[in-house]
Order: sequence, then structure tokens, then C-alpha cells
Amino acid sequence: MRYFLLLIGLLLGLSVSAQTSIVDELQKNRVGQGTVTIHQDAKISALLGSVYVKNEDEEPKVLKARGYRVQVYAGNNSRIARQEANDVAEQITAEFPELSVYAFFQPPRWLCRVGDYRSIEEADAAMRRLKATGKFKEVSIVREQINIPLE
Repeated sequence: MRYFLLLIGLLLGLSVSAQTSIVDELQKNRVGQGTVTIHQDAKISALLGSVYVKNEDEEPKVLKARGYRVQVYAGNNSRIARQEANDVAEQITAEFPELSVYAFFQPPRWLCRVGDYRSIEEADAAMRRLKATGKFKEVSIVREQINIPLE
């Protein structure tokens, strides 16, 4: 699919470079058609046809989807609960560095959830791994919006 989109992009790029810009095409006078007038900064016209280059500092793009996460901690609305949620997140990150960990406040409690699983079977396998350590007392699967990284 990437190669198909790349090929179309190259073909369009070659055809655009051989032709005038889209702004010039829109502003041409044609008999029987209306007139288009475009008022824009010259910098915008200069950007037409340029290729976007991703910076190394940019965060990767993610797709949001419905899925499952494993809830490892649920506290109340206090500083102690916040610290406990962060401590649990650090423990999981130390023991399972491949798992994505989310410690956040969802009124009225602090939560720590793990993973981005598309199926309940994947979440169940992760839940069993976490329970097997014996360090986490309240472990359950919750349905939530997950992040799917795009390359």
C-alpha cells in the first residue's frame, strides 16, 4: 500500500512539476466558467509541491481505536493515591519494559493501566503475566480507547 501511494505521489509530482501550479490553474480565465481569485501569502505558494520531511524530535503518530487495557491500580482522589499509581507504573516499567504504562487521574480516582490490546485475548495474556508476579493485588481488564502506533 505504501509503495502504491508513493508511486502515485511521484507521478503527481512529476506531472505538477511539468505544469503550472494549482493556484495558476485555478486563476486561468476560461470561457463559460467563473473566475477564481486567490489572495494568499507568497510563502504559501512557495510551499506548493514541496515534500514534508519529518524531524527526529517529533512524536510518532498514533491511531486511536477501541480496545483493552489491564487495570493494575485504582485509588481515590488524594496525593497518596497519586503517588501509589506512579509507583505501580514504575514497578511495571522496570519489570516489563515492553509494555506501555498509563498512570492518570480519571475523576474521582487515580488509575494505572497497562498495554494497548486490540483483542481481549491479548489483554488476558498480559493480565495473567502481571498476576503471576504476585506484586499487584487488583488486576482486571477494562475496555478503553487505545493507541496504535503508525509508521
